[in-house]
Amino acid sequence: MSAQDPRPVIQIDIVSDVVCPWCIVGFRQLDQALREEGVLAQLRWHPFELNPEMPPEGQNLREHIMEKYGSTAEQSQQARDRLIQIGDELGFVFNFDDDSRIVNTFAAHQLLDWADTQGRQHPLKMALFDAYFTNQRDVSQTDVLLDAVRTAGLDPEAARVALNSGDHIAPVRERQRFWSGHGISGVPSMVFGGKYLVTGAQGAETYAEAIRRCLAEAA
Repeated sequence: MSAQDPRPVIQIDIVSDVVCPWCIVGFRQLDQALREEGVLAQLRWHPFELNPEMPPEGQNLREHIMEKYGSTAEQSQQARDRLIQIGDELGFVFNFDDDSRIVNTFAAHQLLDWADTQGRQHPLKMALFDAYFTNQRDVSQTDVLLDAVRTAGLDPEAARVALNSGDHIAPVRERQRFWSGHGISGVPSMVFGGKYLVTGAQGAETYAEAIRRCLAEAA
């Protein structure tokens, strides 16, 4: 507990990708659960690439979904409509159109690793979600990444140096191997208190149950 804030604090590790819509949905549900339970979270975001082989030019999102999951154009549109509705309920804006694209996210994960060393990883993660899903920007592009860095209250030039140095390639790959080695094959995957794994966007009540379980053990 904090001397300034009497609420209990729970460590929550979240494995996710910045182009995963259910990752921001899951986080918003988690945030709702934390507020309802009166608990603070020490959040740590960990890298996962939904499409590690995605080329620099990316791919049309609808085409990608149809190829990857075998869905029809109608099913793809229904999925988008559902996400938009869920986002509205959680206070997050999803914008999709016929030109929406899926992109490579490895550079974004490197900057998130750097932002963690600056104590601003969470704000950058939120800025990247906004950039990609709400503003439909290409988060594989350096200028877009640096705009997100600026939004998160970090120095864009320091971020550019960190990205160009390649110093965060190995740490990101190491974390990816760690989580895949522990059976994580889909996101979001959240680990509560270093013990309890919840996979997928499971809703505020499911997250609240995990929170209460951690609090009961700590009592």
